[in-house]
Order: sequence, then structure tokens, then C-alpha cells
Amino acid sequence: MSELIPSNTALFTVNNIWMLVSTILVFIMHLGFASLEVGLTRAKNTVNILFKNVSIISIGIITYTLCGFNLMYPGDFTFGNFFGFGGWGISQPDGAAGLIDYQDGKYTYFTDFIFQAMFAATAATIVSGAVAERIKLSGFLLFSLIYVAFIYPIAGSWKWGGGWLHQMGFYDFAGSTLVHSVGGWAALSGAYILGPRIGKYSKKGIIPIMGHSMPLASIGVFLLWFGWYGFNGGSVLSADPGPVSFVFVTTTLAAASGVLGAMTLSWSFSKKPDLSMVLNGSLAGLVGITAGADVISPLNAIIVGYIAGLLVVSSVLFFDRLRIDDPVGAISVHLTCGIWGTLAVGIFSAEHSFMTQFLGVFSYGLFCFISSFLLFTMVDKLLGLRVSEEEELIGLDLGEHDMEAYSGFQIFNVE
Repeated sequence: MSELIPSNTALFTVNNIWMLVSTILVFIMHLGFASLEVGLTRAKNTVNILFKNVSIISIGIITYTLCGFNLMYPGDFTFGNFFGFGGWGISQPDGAAGLIDYQDGKYTYFTDFIFQAMFAATAATIVSGAVAERIKLSGFLLFSLIYVAFIYPIAGSWKWGGGWLHQMGFYDFAGSTLVHSVGGWAALSGAYILGPRIGKYSKKGIIPIMGHSMPLASIGVFLLWFGWYGFNGGSVLSADPGPVSFVFVTTTLAAASGVLGAMTLSWSFSKKPDLSMVLNGSLAGLVGITAGADVISPLNAIIVGYIAGLLVVSSVLFFDRLRIDDPVGAISVHLTCGIWGTLAVGIFSAEHSFMTQFLGVFSYGLFCFISSFLLFTMVDKLLGLRVSEEEELIGLDLGEHDMEAYSGFQIFNVE
């Protein structure tokens, strides 16, 4: 084995360690998503939301192992540069091909796989928040299995797998579009098909449905911000201190300015400081910078994050006016700000074309919205998507799981 290790053993080892640490950080993000979603929804649905989040990451990793990795990185494309499949399962190439000759000796085959696998479930996790409190567990899990196994990796292959958008010069460093918008388009179609929660809208207008734990939501956001250093920093795909430290700076600045952007607009609009908007503002900044964290300057990263913070507040209000109910603001954070971040690469990076970025955004939107809409419709016909009115009112914890999240402390109501 020793003869297969690159001559620069220290660099090879450090690269692999950093990518594996980044993998752990991205894994922690799923705890952040779960905590945020639980905090911004009602207590009577907590068990259901936690069950979904545990299931999603498990389904994502298994399906990515069976087919997703080789759909996203097929090697050779079968149909032009739109689709390819490298075969079922994963298997490290023999000898040097899996070590010293893999990716020019930067990291091993299995390091590459496990890092990418942690991204796979994120798209479905985004959907979970937008359809919370009224979707059937069975229907959601079937949708997630198919979407994560096939739609996400096929879409990813167009850029990260060397497909047609990559060849055109489309750029998405760590997934503003390839992860966040791919999930965001599905979240939009799911929320539209399901319809709003009971009592969310009336003839008098919008009736706020408050989450039950802002501390949990805040913890979730801090965990996501923490994990994002692995999400973006690990996407450098090496431990080179120059680009890694640069990405850390742009990521931090965008998140901080996203908070300020959301704070400015939400406080001006409602005349009260809204913590939920500020929390989503930080995530908006993070999503916004993800496409160009390595090519957008620190000062421009502040602009990107601040505009993302403004956009997430505007988008939440916009979708509420359309009566598209999104309990956690997932569509606004991941879709709206994912689009903005991808387009921002064409604005703030001289090396990339705005029109190419726009073409990429449009293409992903068309593919992901149509495919997710058809998939949700199919699942609705097969299993049904929405729980009964009785289950929704009493809560999905009792309705679907016959369990309580806060046994002996929970008060149930029908509002």
C-alpha cells in the first residue's frame, strides 16, 4: 500500500483529513435543519418532523450509494451531456487509481464519495420544512427517495459531473443552485400542491401560526452556520490554506450581512424586531454566497449577503400574499436566495457570464419544478399527500405516530 501513497504524504493526508472533517460539519447541519424546523412549527408536530429528518439523511446516503454517486459523476455521458450512469453501487478503483491517481492525488475515492453523500439528503431536507405540519409521512418519504436518488444527482451531473452546463461555463462553487435551488423548486411545488395549513389564511387575510420554540430555532441556525464552514470550506476540495481561509471569510461576511439586511427590512416593515426573519436572514446570506464563495471578494460578499437578507424578507411576504404556506421560510431562503447567489456570480466575478448563470438558473428551475410537480402528483395518486383534517388539527405526532414530543407537558388545541 505504501507505494500507492503520493510522495507528498503530508499534503495528501491533510487534504483527506480536512475533507473528512468537513463531512462531519455538513452532517451536523442536518441537526441544524431539524432544530430549526421543529422550533418554527407547533409542538404537536415535533415527533413527525424529527422522524422525517432522521429518515431523510438515511435515505439520502443509501440511495446515493446505490445509484446517486454514479449518476452525478457518470464518467461518460450516454445522452449528449445530459445524462450518464456509471453503474450500481460504489467501488474504489483498484490500486493507485483510488489513491494517488484519483483527482490528481488530492484525496481518495472514498473521501470524495462520503463528502458528496452528505450533500445528497439536503435537497429533501429543504422540502421538509416547506410542507411541514400537513404532509403524510409515507408520501413524503416516497417523494424524498425518488427525488434524492434520481432528480438531484442528474441535475448535479450537468455541472459538477462535467455535463452540458459545465461545458458552457456555468459556475456554482458549493451549491446555491445545485443543492439549495434544487431543493427549493421542489419545496415550492410541494407547498403549492398541498395547499396551506388549516387556519393560515382567511377572508380577513393572513393569520400567523407561531412556532413553539424560538430557542430551538436559534440553536438550529447556529448549527447550520457552523456546519456551513464545512459545506463551503470543504468544497475547496483541498486543505490549501489560501482558498480555504478566503472561503471562510466570504462565508462569514455574507451570513453576518444577511442578518443585517433582514433586520433592516423586517423591522422597517413590521415596526418590531422579528427574530425569525433575522434567523432566516443569516441563512439567506449563507445560501447567497455559496455559489461564489471562492470568486467573490470579501466586500462584495457583504453586498451579496445584505441583498439576500432583503430578498428573504420580501420573498416570505410575497409567497404569503400568494397564499403559498411555507412554515419555516424554506422557499424564500433556499430558492429565492439560491437564485440570487447564482446570478451574483455573473455580476461580481469578471470570469463568469451573467447570461450563462441565468441559463443555468432557468434550466434547473424548469427541470426541478416540473419533475417535482409530477412526482408529488404521482405520490398523491398512489398514497395521498395530505393528512386528514382531524390529524392535522390534533397534530401529526398523535395522528401519525401515536407519540408525544413533550409527554405530560404538551397542551393540544385545534387551532
